[in-house]
Amino acid sequence: MPPHSPHKRVVAYNVNPAAAEHEVQTNLAQARWLAEILGWPFDGPWQPAAQGHPGLYFVPTQTLVGPQREQLAIDGAEDLLGGYVQHGFIATKAISHPLISEGTGVPAGWNPQFAERVRDVVLPGVTVFDLGDARRAAAEGLARGLLRVKLVEACGGEGQALLRNGQDLKQWLAGLSPAICAAGIVLEENLEQAITHSVGQTLVDGLLMTYFGEQFQTRNGRGECVYAGSRLTVVRGDYVDLLARDLAADVRRAVEYARTYDTAAALSFPGFFASRRNYDVVQGIGADGQQKVGVLEQSWRVGGATGAELAALQAFVEQPTRNTLCASTHEVHTEQDAPAQARVLFRGRDTRGGFLLKYAEVDADDRQ
Repeated sequence: MPPHSPHKRVVAYNVNPAAAEHEVQTNLAQARWLAEILGWPFDGPWQPAAQGHPGLYFVPTQTLVGPQREQLAIDGAEDLLGGYVQHGFIATKAISHPLISEGTGVPAGWNPQFAERVRDVVLPGVTVFDLGDARRAAAEGLARGLLRVKLVEACGGEGQALLRNGQDLKQWLAGLSPAICAAGIVLEENLEQAITHSVGQTLVDGLLMTYFGEQFQTRNGRGECVYAGSRLTVVRGDYVDLLARDLAADVRRAVEYARTYDTAAALSFPGFFASRRNYDVVQGIGADGQQKVGVLEQSWRVGGATGAELAALQAFVEQPTRNTLCASTHEVHTEQDAPAQARVLFRGRDTRGGFLLKYAEVDADDRQ
């Protein structure tokens, strides 16, 4: 497929100066790979001297917020692999739930219509931005059953806790501060026997891919449960093309829920755009013993599944008549080599010195 924008130059853009080295190097590897797939030049990390330079295609580590779009001369989704929002909280899981009744500390730009639009596709829960509200919401939530609480800016399963009783609540509250609460906290029903579906879309140089998949977890060298990768089924085209497949009932429901959430975001937040849209949809058993499904959060930036998306993109570019495939991304914490056919995105040490290998590939049983 010939590139639609031959004059763009790909740059990696690390939004967070304090980011871990493995995150910076993964971002560079993803940007370099994307440039190779499209046949565009790769300029390495973005430099301040290029501020406002036209013709750049960004691969940022985070969703861009507010004035960053104009500073980087980004006009829309065709200029980046990721997304843009006017206010930082919109890029977090804070938007998935309504505010607690009579809540305080509401951020500028909050739109209550979003929570109304998605209330049937998320778990029961609330969002708070105040310590007193967090205390009240947690106490009320615990009265109905186990409660999962999450700091909205955390990712990868970090920054969250399961509250079972008053002692858990007391311990959790002791670790909070007004500043932490001001960033936002989500409190929602906990599900047992939970699995997490990944549903999303990626649009690059006019090629739209839509996918569903599952996330996996493993234990790192310290015994901590961490993200281990995702396996995606990817189609060339839109949600309509994905839903035209013979999908299992739970997968179809997850896809439809993610689509509803995605549409609600477009309707509720002026200025929002994204070329990479990923949604975590959980399925499990609620406190009432019933099966429940709900969108947990969105990711409008490169993330854990991006490696699989790039592997799929490469296959679609190289095989213009191909319309579906399976691809996977892996994060390994025991020293080993990646498969010969895989694309290595990082090999080295994680933030605490443990071994970490990240790679992606089109799955062996789906190569042509």
